[in-house]
Parts: sequence; C-alpha cells; structure tokens
Amino acid sequence: MNAAATYTRAQALPEILKHRIAILDGAMGTMIQRYKLTEEQVRGERFKDHHKDLKNNSDLLVITQPAVIREIHEQYLAAGADIIETNTFGATTVAQDDFALGHLVRELNLAAAKLAREACDKYSTPDKPRFAAGALGPMPRTASISPDVNDPGARNITFDELREAYLEQARALLEGGVDLFLVETIFDTLNAKAAVFALDELMEETGERLPVIISGTVTDASGRILSGQTVTAFWHSVRHAKPIAVGLNCALGAALMRPYIEELSKVAGDTYISCYPNAGLPNPMSDTGFDETPDITGGLLEEFAKSGFLNIAGGCCGTTPAHIAEIAKKVSAYRPRAKHDPLFSGLVAA
Repeated sequence: MNAAATYTRAQALPEILKHRIAILDGAMGTMIQRYKLTEEQVRGERFKDHHKDLKNNSDLLVITQPAVIREIHEQYLAAGADIIETNTFGATTVAQDDFALGHLVRELNLAAAKLAREACDKYSTPDKPRFAAGALGPMPRTASISPDVNDPGARNITFDELREAYLEQARALLEGGVDLFLVETIFDTLNAKAAVFALDELMEETGERLPVIISGTVTDASGRILSGQTVTAFWHSVRHAKPIAVGLNCALGAALMRPYIEELSKVAGDTYISCYPNAGLPNPMSDTGFDETPDITGGLLEEFAKSGFLNIAGGCCGTTPAHIAEIAKKVSAYRPRAKHDPLFSGLVAA
C-alpha cells in the first residue's frame, strides 16, 4: 500500500489526484430505493423459497437484479464520476449471516466487482480513465463497543473474526477486477484496522498493490466517530496504512461536516483528502430521504474545494447522479489540495 510507484492497478490515480479534484460516485442504497423493488424481485427465482426476508439485502441485487446495479453505476459514470464503488457495503459473512446467506460472500463480491469493472471499462477513455473501488463497509458488529449496556466489557465479535471476513471479501473483489479499495463509513477504528490488516495480508499474499482510501464518519456534533475518537486521533490510528486518501463520508451532511474535514485536511499532510457527505440530514418525507438538492450539495462542496480541503469529492446517502454532476461541475474550477500544502505547514508535527 505504500507508494504510488508500487501500485499494480490504478497507476494513473495518484497523478490525477495531484492535478485535479477527482469525483467519486453517489449513494447506492437510496438509488436502489427509487426502483421500489418488491420482496419477490429482490429474491429472484433463485431465492424464491429462502426462509428469511431479503428485501433489505441490497447486496444480493448483484445476483438477482444485476441490470439495476449496472444502470446505477452507468448513471454515475455518465454524470462524471472518476471512481465508482462496488455494491458490497454489506457483502461480508458478518452481515450476510443475518440473512442466512453468508455462504454467498465470494459470489456476491465477484459479481459486484465485475459489474463495476464492466461499467468502468465502458466509460473509460484515454483522457478520463474510470476506476472501480471495492467497497468494504463498517460491519454490523463492532469490536470496540459492548452490545450490552449492562456489561461494558462484552463483545459480539473479535478482531480476528473481522479480519477473516474482510479478507474473504477483499480477495473476491480483487479477483473480480477492482482497481482500489475503499474502507468506508468507519464508526469503529478497530474494525477499520481489521480491514487494513486484511488488505495488507491480501497484498502480501498476491503481490498486488492497490491504492486504499480510508473514510470515517463523524456521528454527531462532538466531532467524534462512534467509538470515541476525534478526527485527528482517527487519522493517527490509521496513518500507518499509508492510504492514498483519507476522508469523511455519510453522517452529518456537508454543512455540519465542514469543521471536521478542515481538521483532517490540516493534520493528514502526507496523504490526499476525500469527502462524500450525505445530502444533508435525513427527512423521511423527501423523495430520496434527504433534503438537499444537487445545487445545495454542490455549492457546499465547492466551498470545501475553494478552501483547499479536497482531492476527492462525491456523495453518500440521498445523493443522486444529478448531485454528482453538480459537484463535478462546481469543484472543477479549483486546484486540488496538495500534500504538505504550504497553507497548512507548521500546524502539526509530522
């Protein structure tokens, strides 16, 4: 994971990040909701007799409704995304066991990676290559927080179990053709460290070296992730992984995220910065479940770019291809944040 010169895939990405703000895609989950798929459609013929409800298992759609996932990928690429994420946020044994489908993890990740890879290949040009990012979600269980309020020391998963689950997922994503990995929506740094450990193990095992983006989520106005760390502490806990970029996503929306992305851009001087917020705060009455229009989200990220915070910009929950197109248009006027930017030099020790 260490140096751009050693990357075996996405070799062009470091140079792109040096010269312009790259565009990440938007929400997958809220886009899927727009299709209003029924339980029967999510199940498909193959899982019609499965004994558990599957309607909320969006990861399964890469097998049962691949045309929907392909269409969403292509809409984001048409909107200007440089990087699209695989539909694998919950495609681990830990998450899929809740649906009694843990045995499908390899198949799910392979199928998801191939869908993203094919979409990127379709839209790539010599002047604008597109990259498929293997998405590793945060897991529905946490290694740092007790599930029992009466027993603070209780845990329902171990570091090794997390590492093994991430390794299985990442191995299939790599085989399916992803260009980079995105460890995202991190609310527990220990879970993220298990993912990083698994990626290191995979790259050592295969000889492949892929860029890695690490993205945390600040869950409230305290400026901390759920497991208690500040943004600065979070960075110092994962910087050993030498990610190509570190950032924040989801959670509060761009307006409330601003002080934390500014903080991260100051302390993480030796890597690039990514930011892909929700379209504001949730609103169940809204069409997408979130209130911000493309113009609002685009304008907020434009201000981030103007302030020199960004190398990668995109959207999370509630964002659509229209949001991504607006973000791409508005941030294109600004130079990307440089590593060791003089603007931030001397603010923290190296």
